[in-house]
Amino acid sequence: MHQVAVIAVPPVTTFDLSIPELVLGETRVNGRPGYAVHICTAEPGPVATNGGLHLTIPLGLDIVGGADTVIVTGTSARDDIDPRVLRALRHAAETGRRVASICTGAFVLAQAGLLEGRGATTYWAKTEEFRRRFPTVELRPDVLYVEDGNVLTSAGLSAGIDLCLHLVRGDYGAAVANTVARLVVAAPVRTGGQAQFVPSPLPPETGSSLADTRAWALRRLHEPLSRAALAVHAGTSVRTLTRRFHAETGLSPLQWLLHQRIELAKELLESTDLPMGQVAHLSGLVTTDSLRQHMTRRTGLTPSAYRTAFTLRRAKGFRQN
Repeated sequence: MHQVAVIAVPPVTTFDLSIPELVLGETRVNGRPGYAVHICTAEPGPVATNGGLHLTIPLGLDIVGGADTVIVTGTSARDDIDPRVLRALRHAAETGRRVASICTGAFVLAQAGLLEGRGATTYWAKTEEFRRRFPTVELRPDVLYVEDGNVLTSAGLSAGIDLCLHLVRGDYGAAVANTVARLVVAAPVRTGGQAQFVPSPLPPETGSSLADTRAWALRRLHEPLSRAALAVHAGTSVRTLTRRFHAETGLSPLQWLLHQRIELAKELLESTDLPMGQVAHLSGLVTTDSLRQHMTRRTGLTPSAYRTAFTLRRAKGFRQN
């Protein structure tokens, strides 16, 4: 079982702290847990939070040494992080472990020197402070999460769910990740490059969210859907559809459709033995050439190589770092 150590840095953002256990703890592979999640802190016992909750964490940082993945969650402390935490993070990264942060946990990774020269993100409201303090980090403030080598960072709050689902997809495949997303009632696929926030997060007073139209489209990915077809279902013009689609998802309608089709193709390659032509048809990518082109661009592997790699990984269990 893949071992995960979640480091709580007080004062803790309790929502962030709950995310890895919520998402990774729901992961099942062939009926067995995919992850063992352990929450730890530098000084075991009562831990301060940035809210009214009282929190006790009995585990210390010694468990970090046996972890495959180490996650630092959000904290309102962005100065003078406990040196023991920084040392544990450096050692984890130096020994090839996967290290990640949620929200302002990126400040902790930066203080540990793990983001030097890397791409990273954090909670959008803290980007100016982050840039000022860590000018050598390639900060990407308008995305949900960033993966740079064995170090990953995410934006605030719910983006931590997206990051954890991304970890599950990378470890166990799209089919498992989509099942976990349904269990935690989260969007199954939000790309790391999607915007952290949108200019108009609420739908217009005279209209409604396009969620029903997106759900309708997900059931018809094998059909030749167009912007016009989506607009008819949504009861709006193509221009309005495009504007609202981007506001709600950060993507254009056709970009969103393509991403969903690639994810469906990945799931079919992982969970079935269907010929490539059928995978292309059922996912809406139409032809094997189109399937190959998009899979190679997205994953770096041809469809056949992706299926083989996933089958080997599933047979061997989770890859060890």
